[in-house]
Amino acid sequence: MENKTKRILIIDANSIIHRAFHALPVLTTKKGEITNAVYGFLLVFFKAIKDFHPDYLAACFDLAAPTFRHKRYKHYKAKRPKAPDELYQQIPIIKEVLKSFNVPIFEKEGFEADDIIGTIAESSLRRQIIPPIENIVVSGDLDALQLVNKQTKLFALRKGVKDIILYDETLVKEKFQGLLPKQVLDFKALRGDASDNIPGVTGVGEKTAIKLLLEFGTLENLYKEIEENSEKAKNLKPKLRETLVKYKEQAFLSKDLAQIDKNVPIDFSLEKCSWRGYDKTKAIDILKELEFYTLVGRLSDLDNVKERVKENLKLW
Repeated sequence: MENKTKRILIIDANSIIHRAFHALPVLTTKKGEITNAVYGFLLVFFKAIKDFHPDYLAACFDLAAPTFRHKRYKHYKAKRPKAPDELYQQIPIIKEVLKSFNVPIFEKEGFEADDIIGTIAESSLRRQIIPPIENIVVSGDLDALQLVNKQTKLFALRKGVKDIILYDETLVKEKFQGLLPKQVLDFKALRGDASDNIPGVTGVGEKTAIKLLLEFGTLENLYKEIEENSEKAKNLKPKLRETLVKYKEQAFLSKDLAQIDKNVPIDFSLEKCSWRGYDKTKAIDILKELEFYTLVGRLSDLDNVKERVKENLKLW
């Protein structure tokens, strides 16, 4: 049998739920239950299964408790409006649907879903197997771009829940005008991130952040050369240099806040995430209860993927 590259699909559940909720019109069952976020989430889930034929599946969720970032910086995400209750009410439903599809759920108090995603991706990369595991992160935003490498790609929603793009190293480089995925974190440290209320360096915009990193490589090297007054540092415009020095502490704080933690203490095992199919009866029942009859008709797509995965799946 051909030694097939195996894939793990790592789902950034909360980000997809938020995107689906705001992208789709309100859907309600006959009982009056709002289900638009559930429906949109499942559209993305079905497409990712069909497109990537994963051997392993994992869904990662945020919890309501403050994270280590909130403790580090009290203003973290402070400007983000609270999502409506109608969104949060759909999360338990999505978890039940995932259970019917035999998808393990991971969440950890004090950490964000991104940190769990990073931990799972890093764990699969450490597997000393040939060919190595391929990570496909499925997300509603671009926060996981810093994780992209030769074995990790980001399947990100671009518009609504149907316009989705697969970011590899080449596409990340194109998006950031030459920056590598490993430099995306330093880009956020300089530019900041308004959606998470990460300050960055006040006054430094996207173009300047990219230019600085193309010239100096990393945030650490930029400040090292400024401190040593190197020839490259001398070429910085005086006002920009003054700004960088003034907001140095803010830059490194921003990097800490933006950096995905890859060492979350979770009970993760690749073998436990192996996908050998799902409880079809239970899945049909829950989809019918939600009145997603179109999705019931699309279960055959998942069945076809399940059979191909079973043929290739080996346990180590």
